[in-house]
Formats: sequence, structure tokens, C-alpha cells
Amino acid sequence: MSALARIGRAGVAAVAFLTRIPVGRLAVDADDIGRGVLFFPAVGAGVGALVGLVAESLDAALSVYLAAGVAVLLEAALTGAIHLDAIADTADGLGAGSRERALEIMRDPSVGSFGALALVLDLLLKVGAVSLLALDRDAIAALAGAFALGRAAPLALAWLPYARPGPGSGRVLTEAPSWPRALGLALAGGIAAAAFGWDLFAVVGGAAAGALVVGSIAQRRLGGVTGDVLGASVEVSTLGALLAAVAVL
Repeated sequence: MSALARIGRAGVAAVAFLTRIPVGRLAVDADDIGRGVLFFPAVGAGVGALVGLVAESLDAALSVYLAAGVAVLLEAALTGAIHLDAIADTADGLGAGSRERALEIMRDPSVGSFGALALVLDLLLKVGAVSLLALDRDAIAALAGAFALGRAAPLALAWLPYARPGPGSGRVLTEAPSWPRALGLALAGGIAAAAFGWDLFAVVGGAAAGALVVGSIAQRRLGGVTGDVLGASVEVSTLGALLAAVAVL
């Protein structure tokens, strides 16, 4: 297979892994996803730009807060709400008393009280941040940059060990080669720099703080990461970037 074909398959794999956007009949495997992590920030930037476009386009018709709510709903539809599901499962699991019980709870598809609280807080804060960004700055660029940084979070945390024995949805990231993860982090920084200019440092700091919180808690409680933890890091890191962007308006 040519290098160009491998790059194309990696890009398709990134879209298929992070979204519910139909990408045709091309079958991708774990190796394609492992290389495709390089494109995770680009996929995030595309989703963020669409979310920002909807928020700005509907502002006059619906009010800024309702427009932001519709925009966040669009994100959930585009991604299949996979990161929302992950943050709920992770919150429920980390609320358990033991590592074994936490891993068991995180496999349970039902949502408990900790998961429900995490979802409500996350969505309230995200809708509020999107509404303020749509009101006071270029929401398309800001959300593209914030979402790119959020999708870079699992690339950073994937250097931690995988906490669950056997197969898992996140193992493909922890076992991916180091170079695509490193290049993906660099790409996220470049997209954020283009979006935020000199505000880059504050917004990257917000995203990094979100990833650090998730990673440190998971390492202490679980001994590493799982697919849910990596998905939760996307959501928390994106929220950290959005809140930092609002703070420097």
C-alpha cells in the first residue's frame, strides 16, 4: 500500500472513530486508527467549526443561549454523543469504592447519580460558554480551536497504561505508535494558535488542566486509562478550553 493510501485510510479512520459521519464503504482497522490519531484534532476542529457556525447563524432567530443549545445538540448528533456517554460512565465509575468496582460500573450502560450530575454540569457549562463566544468573538474559529485541543487530550493521556485487561475501545489509542500521537498534539497546537493568537497560552492551559485532572484521577484510582476515561478527557479538556476562551474575551 502506498504512503498516500495509508494517509487517506488514516484520515477516514479518524472520522469514523470520532463521529457518526458516513465515510463510505472503506473498511479500516486498528492500524489505520492508530495512524489516524494524527488527524483527531483536525476532525475536532471541523466539528467545532460547524457547531460555531450554527450558534452564530441561529443567534438572531432564537437568542444566543437557545442557538448555543441547538449547536451543542448538533455536536452530540455528529459524534453520537460518545464523549457524553464516556464522561457519565467515568463519573459513575470513579465514584465507586474500589478499582474493581469502578471498572465494573464503567462497563454498565446505565447512568447513575454521579454520571447524571457530570452530564448536567458539562452541558450547562458548554452551552453557556458557546453562547458567550458566539456573542463576543468569532465562534467558528474559537470552537474549532477548542474542539481541536479537546480531541488532543486522549493523545496525551494514551501514554498512560491501559487499566483494563483484555480488549477495550481505548486500547487502540494506547497501543498506537508514538509518532502519530506526537504529531497530533502538534497539529492541535497549530490549529489553536491560528484560532486564538496570543490567547493561545490561556486556552491551551485550560485544555491541559482538564486533561490533567482526568488523567491524574484515573491513574490514582484505576492505575491507568480506559476507553471511557479517554472519551471523558475529550469532554473535560474541551470544556476547559472553552471556559478559558471565555475568560480571555
